[in-house]
Amino acid sequence: MQFLTVNGCTHHYRLTVPETAGEDAPVVAFANSLGTDFRIWDGVTDRLPQTVRTLCYDMRGHGLTALSDGPVSIEALADDFIALLDALDISTVHMVGLSVGGMVAQSVAAKAPNRIANLVLCDTAHKIGSPDVWNPRIAAVQKDGMSAIAEAVLLRWFDPNFKAASPEIYDGAWAMLTRIPARGYMDLCAAIRDADLTESTAQIEAKTLCLCGSADLATPPELVNALADLMPNARYEVINQAGHLPCLEKPDMVAQKIIDFLKI
Repeated sequence: MQFLTVNGCTHHYRLTVPETAGEDAPVVAFANSLGTDFRIWDGVTDRLPQTVRTLCYDMRGHGLTALSDGPVSIEALADDFIALLDALDISTVHMVGLSVGGMVAQSVAAKAPNRIANLVLCDTAHKIGSPDVWNPRIAAVQKDGMSAIAEAVLLRWFDPNFKAASPEIYDGAWAMLTRIPARGYMDLCAAIRDADLTESTAQIEAKTLCLCGSADLATPPELVNALADLMPNARYEVINQAGHLPCLEKPDMVAQKIIDFLKI
């Protein structure tokens, strides 16, 4: 296990350097979604060429990364990622972000455009939901814990046929979600609720691929398409028969789209 303390918070990360890649190889970095940890990317990173390095990490209050001492914002999460790159002496990455991880990726690209070579934004948007969506979810977790929302969340995560087709992965996702610390989950819910990246994202010049599962109920295809339309150098593509976490449902397809887009 690999850990670094940046911005006063101990972060869990995994930097993989294949023997054929070397220390100067390009880095593809992955930021995951609300209620998950970086293991959701395993099926994607395993399919990438052995000529690139990969960086995965857990955001505050998720996975093995520590809880935040105070309120969390998308901008602060972006600062954490930039500080992690600094600590690892990585100057530039191709960044892949899913859901809240996609919002963090947008914020990094706006704050520090020199650190981002290309962006892949999966099942995310410049603004996700409203207080009417997030406040009841926060209240439910605060009152009854993570199990109170698990079923509803997983219905939004996956294509309707996924549970029957892949029950082990579905059960594993349930376990991963319900083991997230309640406060860590609520902190990120509040960060998403309070974020509107419309203005800053519209200024991002990095070449960007916006991906969305065709059955995503959390950030529907029309919302992700609108994100691509907002950005000057972005294009949109759909992943059929996938919900909000295509990296778990269709890792081969997600990996191939990343490979083709980044030309790695």
